[in-house]
Amino acid sequence: MTSDTTARPDQQTVETPAGDARITWHPAKRPRRVLALGHGAGGGIEARDLRALAAALPPLGITVALVEQPWRVAGKKLAPAPKTLDAGWRALWPALEKPGLPVVAGGRSAGARVACRTARELGAHAVLALSFPLHPPGRPEKSRAAELLEAGVPTLVVQGGNDPFGRPDEYAGLPGGAPGSAYELLEVPYGDHGFAVPKRAPLSQDEALDILTEGVAAWLAVPATDR
Repeated sequence: MTSDTTARPDQQTVETPAGDARITWHPAKRPRRVLALGHGAGGGIEARDLRALAAALPPLGITVALVEQPWRVAGKKLAPAPKTLDAGWRALWPALEKPGLPVVAGGRSAGARVACRTARELGAHAVLALSFPLHPPGRPEKSRAAELLEAGVPTLVVQGGNDPFGRPDEYAGLPGGAPGSAYELLEVPYGDHGFAVPKRAPLSQDEALDILTEGVAAWLAVPATDR
């Protein structure tokens, strides 16, 4: 594929009921859509998967907006309740729509849950769920599958093969998992919840991230109406 030269990222502060949120824009030169990505409850936009997508997708015509929730901007260590996270996401959505392009809502872990819970009401074009926390580690009976299945728009789940919050094989009993159904599933072999792979794995960390970025790029290239 040919690559476009991309601009340097720009930061934007957005007022929300929960405090100021921050969007770091990684713009494509000739964008076709916006991919908005929220972070997890235990980290920020420096996560390896978010950084990898912000680097790989703008040359392919996808503007990436990395969203920092107000609690993270304020320097707090603990994420607030889900309803507060959802309120912050709703309030910054107009800023994500301002470029006038289809917006794909997404995020990793807790950010993926936010994207799923609000996708239908906000009119998201699709959802990208990175390391969706299907259940707390060791507690499969505490399933969060309903949030994923009720997103109401085409959804791609990208899951590490060794994710303690839900391995890819745990999705086998859920509806979907194939084109045209509730969601599609992409596995990053040997990856943990942060897509880190052990040194003994038969693929490198860079190769694991290539699986992630290339899979997401291919998924984004297919119009949602064709799924």
